Amino acid sequence: MQVFVLLFNARQENEGIHTLKVGDRNTVLMFESEDDAMRFGLLLEAQDFPTATVESIDEQEVREFCESAGYDCQLVSEGMLAVPPESNVDQTDWSPEGPTSAPAEAGSDLSSDEIERIRRRLEGLL
Repeated sequence: MQVFVLLFNARQENEGIHTLKVGDRNTVLMFESEDDAMRFGLLLEAQDFPTATVESIDEQEVREFCESAGYDCQLVSEGMLAVPPESNVDQTDWSPEGPTSAPAEAGSDLSSDEIERIRRRLEGLL
């Protein structure tokens, strides 16, 4: 099944995926509906997030990515009307300008080769 996720700087070297912090875990939202994902992205923009790109990806690919990165994932059913939380984390693991000198906490165990392999697999789906 195809799902929709929110990406920042899609298809760029510093591409990032939107996650919610649930407890001490990052959770990727997988939307059944493209319209719901777009609406969620617009709500993020209203909270001063960078513009997100809605990408269609195979659900199993997202699940495999989340497992390899140590993330959780959650399916958002069509019409569920997910709303971003009112508060955001103070510092993200991603920067629109590109990698920073500080190591990212989540996913830092992924090598550049592994990230590139995942990127190629995701691009192959398009």
